Amino acid sequence: MTLAELADASGLPARTIRFYIARGLVDGPVKAGRGAAYTDQHLTRLEQIKKLQADGRMLSEIAHTEASVERHPAAAVLPTAWWQHAIGDSPWRTKQVRAAIEEMARRLETSGNGNDAGNGKDRRDK
Repeated sequence: MTLAELADASGLPARTIRFYIARGLVDGPVKAGRGAAYTDQHLTRLEQIKKLQADGRMLSEIAHTEASVERHPAAAVLPTAWWQHAIGDSPWRTKQVRAAIEEMARRLETSGNGNDAGNGKDRRDK
């Protein structure tokens, strides 16, 4: 079936199906390109995702289901709290993030002591 037919059968927009494919929740089409083709297995997986979401599961949790991990082990990232962000093991990236945080703290400290606070001027006006 085509993407439009899969969307009609599943009740999901084609854009959502493409998003699920990109996130590794659903396999890509069996035939790629202009005449992309999808099977009943795609429809079954979409129905499974809808059911898990209705049960209150987040997409990151759904991606961690057994079937998803087997198909796309790299895409199944462990769910984390919203305030956490994995930056990898790169010392350069860690240094870059630390510098950005220090710069933000400096700016907050400067604006908090009355220098720019409450004067109604935007930084672009200077």
